[in-house]
Amino acid sequence: MAERKHGRPAPPTETTIISADWDGRTVTGERHTRVLFRDVDMTELVNHRSVFEECTFSNVRFNVSTHEDAAFINCTFRRCSFFEAAFIGCKLTGSMFDGCSFGLLKAEGGDWSYVGLPGADLRGSTFSEVRLREADLTGARLAGAQVRRCDLSGAWLHSADLSGCDLRGSDLSALDPQVTTVKGAIIDSVQATTVATALGFDVQW
Repeated sequence: MAERKHGRPAPPTETTIISADWDGRTVTGERHTRVLFRDVDMTELVNHRSVFEECTFSNVRFNVSTHEDAAFINCTFRRCSFFEAAFIGCKLTGSMFDGCSFGLLKAEGGDWSYVGLPGADLRGSTFSEVRLREADLTGARLAGAQVRRCDLSGAWLHSADLSGCDLRGSDLSALDPQVTTVKGAIIDSVQATTVATALGFDVQW
């Protein structure tokens, strides 16, 4: 499956689902390609192993929904809400989020590489053992969030706010404390060495 890099236009959609009520619905193993979902209510949706490829979600409510071993490949999310949504072992490679709300979003495992989350308000969200390689977190607000044991290698963190964020166990090789707010961020001793070395310190034990 092709991976969409940051800034590339969303693929054109071929079919449209408008104002559908998927509230509380359970979907298993479904596949949707190049579908535009507009004003769809997916509140409390339970999604097992379904695949959405090159789809666009516009003003879709994902609140309190659960997605397990599902895939959203090269999808675009515009003005969607994800309050208390949970993504467990999901693949969101190359997907882009624009103007979305994420209150208490939870992600466990899975691959979010190349995901675009510029300026996203992710305060209070939880990411655990998620692959976020080369994710665009430019200007993202992660104050007080948990980003534990995540792969942030190559991630774009310029102007991101990581104050008070629990980063223990995550790859911080792309972090530049001079252009990212890190006051009160929680890291472990190994990460402290990585950050100090990046700042030019000669760390000796």
